[in-house]
Amino acid sequence: MPDSNARTESGNTVQDLVDGSRSSRHPARRWWIVAAGAIALLGAVLLLRPGDRASGPQYRTVQATRGPLVVKVSATGNLQPTNQVDVGSELSGIVAHVYVDDNDRVHKGEVLAMLDVSRLKDAVERSRAALAAAQAQGLQAEATVAEKRAALERLRRVYEQSGGQFISPSDMDTAEANAKRADADLASARAAAAQARAALSSDETNLAKASIRSPIDGVVLARKVEPGQTVAASFQAPVLFTLAEDLTRMELQVDIDEADVGQVEVGQKATFTVDAWPGRSYDAVITRVAYGSQRKEGVVSYLAVLDVRNDDLSLRPGMTGTAEIVTLTRVDALLVPNAALRFTPAASGVDGNGEGSKRTRGSVVSALLPRPPQAPKRVHTTGTGGRAPPRVWVLDQGVPEPIDVQTGATDGRYTEVTGGGLQAGAAVITEAVSAAP
Repeated sequence: MPDSNARTESGNTVQDLVDGSRSSRHPARRWWIVAAGAIALLGAVLLLRPGDRASGPQYRTVQATRGPLVVKVSATGNLQPTNQVDVGSELSGIVAHVYVDDNDRVHKGEVLAMLDVSRLKDAVERSRAALAAAQAQGLQAEATVAEKRAALERLRRVYEQSGGQFISPSDMDTAEANAKRADADLASARAAAAQARAALSSDETNLAKASIRSPIDGVVLARKVEPGQTVAASFQAPVLFTLAEDLTRMELQVDIDEADVGQVEVGQKATFTVDAWPGRSYDAVITRVAYGSQRKEGVVSYLAVLDVRNDDLSLRPGMTGTAEIVTLTRVDALLVPNAALRFTPAASGVDGNGEGSKRTRGSVVSALLPRPPQAPKRVHTTGTGGRAPPRVWVLDQGVPEPIDVQTGATDGRYTEVTGGGLQAGAAVITEAVSAAP
């Protein structure tokens, strides 16, 4: 077995050669370990730097477009007939007959109900008898007048022919007084006859009013009386029936909020819906906007009346309608979402001039150097009270950039842009979605 300590021809043993080879590989291994640690440290620094994240904040954008803008005002109210009449009774009495019921169609002059007329007929007969007596008294007074005047004429002729020898002046005075008294009695009799005639007419009118008649052509909405019921009209006329003149034309009475009444005018078109017919929309037109206000639970509103067609009679009085009144229409307007006007980017992503930081990443050495703190974002204000003008933000190389605009009408979701530097097609920011962790 050869000796392990045998020497080579150069004079070195085999063990010496092995140990020298191992010691020559150790420096290279240490160099690679140091290099890998430096690279890992550099990557961690780049990832943890908040100012230079590759992704940065993410934004949701919507394009500014041109299109129609329709501004509407919402209001709620109830449907009513255009002409609703409460039919009552001027007389007190017992209801003898009722001839109509709810939903019946009636015509003008048609008898709806009848009161007991027995006493009224008796009153008419008494008035007719009183009139006949008064007329008889009048005839008697006329006869008396004729008699007294004839006697006076005879005395005058005798007085004139005899020269006052047979008829004294006192007799003439008495005859003239009797004639005048007869004329007065005739006038009184005629007045009594006229009074009796008026009483008869009044009783006949009451008899006619015992028949409750319809004042219009329409439909019975409510019947509030039954046969045998006593009607007492001492202080006010009781309502027996409620009639609607024409249900093919109705009106929707809605309450307009005081904040919206300045936009509502007569002639504006509207649509409304009712719960009874979901999914169906009815057309209407404003015919009146009240100047007088009404207050309900502390809320001020104004009554507006809308004219409604109801040819198919699908709408009924009392239904609740929710109306959308068109107050403004723009055919071709530059529109942006209202969220874009409310959006403001975070101050950390915007420099002091309102412009995003556009510096690029430098070398590895510059990435390791600290940066000076960023200035806070300035808010550009107008000269009136410090209020900021309307503004939208667009992306420029991934950085939000402001554009001042002038705004017009809004429908609650979109706003009309009437001036400023915004162009159609520009992607305006509506919200910040998220930032890289």
